[in-house]
Amino acid sequence: MQASGHTGWRFRLIRNKIRVNGDIRSPRVRLIDDEGSHVGVVEIGEAMNMASEAGLDLVEISGNVDPPVCRIMDYGKYRYQQNRKAREARKKQHSGGLKEIKFRPTTEHHDYDFKMKHAREFLSDRYKVKATVVFRGRQLVYKDQGKDLLDRLAGDLSDLAVVEKPPVLEGRLMSMILSPVREKKG
Repeated sequence: MQASGHTGWRFRLIRNKIRVNGDIRSPRVRLIDDEGSHVGVVEIGEAMNMASEAGLDLVEISGNVDPPVCRIMDYGKYRYQQNRKAREARKKQHSGGLKEIKFRPTTEHHDYDFKMKHAREFLSDRYKVKATVVFRGRQLVYKDQGKDLLDRLAGDLSDLAVVEKPPVLEGRLMSMILSPVREKKG
């Protein structure tokens, strides 16, 4: 068991997909050398000898053709680059979650500004924001103040967000969902 957490299974996943050196089963392979030039179809033994002379590994690139395509390369470096690409792809695919900010219908200006600042940070980090006004006791009479507060928040954050779900009263909670504006690619 590796002490580094989940990194071991990633390497094993890639290792199981790609055959290296002695794992290659075909008697003949189409070989590409370490400079990237095409050598041709050779026996597996000859390909293994060429790889060991170069001090590198024989890696099966495409195993579903006949004969399979193999390349002479540093497998450790290749595996590192593949994992790094996968990690970068996961970073870019951040789906964002949902963050909630709660208000009262009597929220003062400073508190409103403070919570709006947090909502701005969440939206810039690509999270959706659920803004909720909580009514307690007889405050339910002031539903219009809660709606005005949420409308004001949507207006103040209009440069970063669009209203995904308009203000809706559900019991003693009035909530609205803001989602971040998508950047235009160009």
